[in-house]
Amino acid sequence: MAVQKVEHPILDYKEETPSSQAFMEEAEEVMPGGVTANIKYFEPHPVVMKHGKGSKLTDMDENEYIDYLMSYGSLVTGHGHEHVKKAIMEQMDRDGTWLFGTPHYLEVEMGKRLQKHFPSMELLRYTNSGTEATLLSLRLAAAHTGKHKIAKFEGHYHGGYDQMLVSVSPSVREAGNADAPYSLPESKGMHPSHARNTITLPFNNLKACKKILLQHKDEIGAVMIEPVQAGFIPAEKSFMKGLRQITEELGMVLIFDEVKTGYRTGLGGAQNIYGIKPDLTALGKAIGGGYPVGVVGGKKEIMMHSAPSQGSDVFDSSQSKRSSSKDVLFHSGTYNGHPMILAAGMAVLDILEKELDDVLKQTEKLKNGINEKLRKYGVQGEAVGIGSIFSVVLNNKEKIRNYRDLQKTDLATRKEIDFRLLGKGIYVKPMNRYSVSTAHSDEDINQTLDAYDEVLREVYEGARF
Repeated sequence: MAVQKVEHPILDYKEETPSSQAFMEEAEEVMPGGVTANIKYFEPHPVVMKHGKGSKLTDMDENEYIDYLMSYGSLVTGHGHEHVKKAIMEQMDRDGTWLFGTPHYLEVEMGKRLQKHFPSMELLRYTNSGTEATLLSLRLAAAHTGKHKIAKFEGHYHGGYDQMLVSVSPSVREAGNADAPYSLPESKGMHPSHARNTITLPFNNLKACKKILLQHKDEIGAVMIEPVQAGFIPAEKSFMKGLRQITEELGMVLIFDEVKTGYRTGLGGAQNIYGIKPDLTALGKAIGGGYPVGVVGGKKEIMMHSAPSQGSDVFDSSQSKRSSSKDVLFHSGTYNGHPMILAAGMAVLDILEKELDDVLKQTEKLKNGINEKLRKYGVQGEAVGIGSIFSVVLNNKEKIRNYRDLQKTDLATRKEIDFRLLGKGIYVKPMNRYSVSTAHSDEDINQTLDAYDEVLREVYEGARF
């Protein structure tokens, strides 16, 4: 389909956000590139927000947006939910402090609630982020198996550290055969050994995965996967079942990275949908309601490697050490299980145990509405995803099953649509997925669909006829 372009959305965007541009110019004098996390940046400059409430964000130029980024899915209950705020204040008033530096009751209470929704978590430990959770899961797997190579999937992101910052967004031209993808580093400064020690697998291709894992069966101790790639491309059930079987046969720890999908595909995560029990699960983002937190949970025999009773503390310099460092799996962190954050997490669960079904219904309403608008203008595309997260892919002639399929879609037009939506008060960072929250109302959904109608008319105007 020929596309008739009208106006220039990037120029319009710059005209509408001059204060954001000025802020970023000042920020560049303080931080490299003006940001403290690369993910916050996009050309020509990011929107700089100054206020958020419910489903809305307001930028420095007083432009108001319906927010579908929701801090990359973290805010399942929206911005500034009063019940979460109240829980934090009550914890500080009740306990007299926001940090004990000792064990405390909320660690157990929150843990039991998580175990209820994630039965695979026989034992669990807290971290300060999803990234830290995936890091700990790899160390646990290596301690359990004695094998130190790891396998991940092409296009899957598990945190910005060297072991896993491999083949996240590779050039398809450089990535090798689709059945045997190369392991390509995604950052400067990485040691070349990571391209050798992190094996890249093709997502939703069981036959090829099995071949690669068999080749490295004596080296790979862990296989980590996003059960829903990037939060919106689901694994096929037969693929997931086969992966669970082959990892068990080869003695590899299967790790579900549910940082994106935990709570977003349901309170029990994607593993509940697939009926698969991973050996370890990593959670983050949504479970803290926007506060920094992560969790690793799984089989007791694996998790017990981190128990201090299994060896001495690395900081114990006394003469009474019971074992040497080779016997100790070290995991620590002053802020692990932070009481204020766990209070927020408990409040998030209070809300979602009552309202998550409504969020899922609202998401389906939005997805179906977008699909109807695409059909109205004769656009080959679809809102793709499960649960309360999805993305819009254009010109997908076949089902999107993996990273390489996604690269064949019309990414340029998707980006244009995103910028045009910004001009109509619909915020999602260009090219990112949508996350719906308890705060999104029928009015928000209808307003979003009206904006989509206007944008698709602008982009495809006349082409259908």
